[in-house]
Amino acid sequence: MMQQLTWLPVTLTHSTVDDIRAASRQLVRELGFMGGTFAGTDLPPSAVHALIEIQARDGISARDLGGLLRLEKSSVSRMLRKLVVAGDILEKPDAEDARIRKLSLSAAGRKRVAAIHAFARAQVARALEKLPAEHRRTVLDGLRLYADALAAKPDSPSAAPHAEIVAGYRPGLVARVTEMHALYYAREAGFGRRFETVVAGSLASFCERLDTPMNAIWTALQDKRIVGSVAIDGEDLGPGISHLRWFIVDDDVRGTGTGRRLLETALDFSDKRNFAETHLWTFAGLHAARRLYEENGFILAEERHGDQWGKEMLEQRFVRRRR
Repeated sequence: MMQQLTWLPVTLTHSTVDDIRAASRQLVRELGFMGGTFAGTDLPPSAVHALIEIQARDGISARDLGGLLRLEKSSVSRMLRKLVVAGDILEKPDAEDARIRKLSLSAAGRKRVAAIHAFARAQVARALEKLPAEHRRTVLDGLRLYADALAAKPDSPSAAPHAEIVAGYRPGLVARVTEMHALYYAREAGFGRRFETVVAGSLASFCERLDTPMNAIWTALQDKRIVGSVAIDGEDLGPGISHLRWFIVDDDVRGTGTGRRLLETALDFSDKRNFAETHLWTFAGLHAARRLYEENGFILAEERHGDQWGKEMLEQRFVRRRR
């Protein structure tokens, strides 16, 4: 009889593969995918995932949602019909093509998703509290690497080198971080010279204060090139409040988890320095960034119109309390 799994690379063993499969099955059971309540709701896992993705991608079509969740069209239709009847989602025809249904959360749906996130955060926190602090990052990095490997197409080119998160100033930091901001916000928000000069000036001034223990900056490096940044300014908002600033990643590493790692590094620093709150300012319409903030405990606290960047924008302040 032909030996099974003859395609395994020589660096892998059947024992390693089987151990990972066993751990995966345990995760499925512990998270509730096998039945009963899931994420504190009476919904099946597919419906819970659908609600989360609709929140993150307001106005997503039913077809695109099915592709994202890898569900057949008939399964998606049945699931969405139940969520519409339950009052969790709203659907309306696309303005250009009435055959396409655009999905969004109702007020009840937003409340349900908020409860789902709260349940899930508590579930993860309880598990991590049972681990030594030095093992928590290992869990995070391992899950990301494994999930990315599962998602990679067999015929896709080799993945880009893993970005390294490095603390502190390095030559070229002010220019490179300013460049990333200028290019991204010129494209996404139409900002120009005023925005770029304000970013460059404020970042340069902050770097003069990096010797203060409450201030820190991190860069993501890929082949020694800066591809992301984030900073904690512990002085400019007053006692007990840290200010998360200059958070951005280069287009080449979006979707690789680099931004998430930068954000979590900064928040870990803020918590260890015992800041009661961390604040950040951003703009309405940056949906992916907002989803990442909310997943890490930020809550929208204030909105106001401002034109300090050269054009009027709806500015948003998010607040995260120390865990």
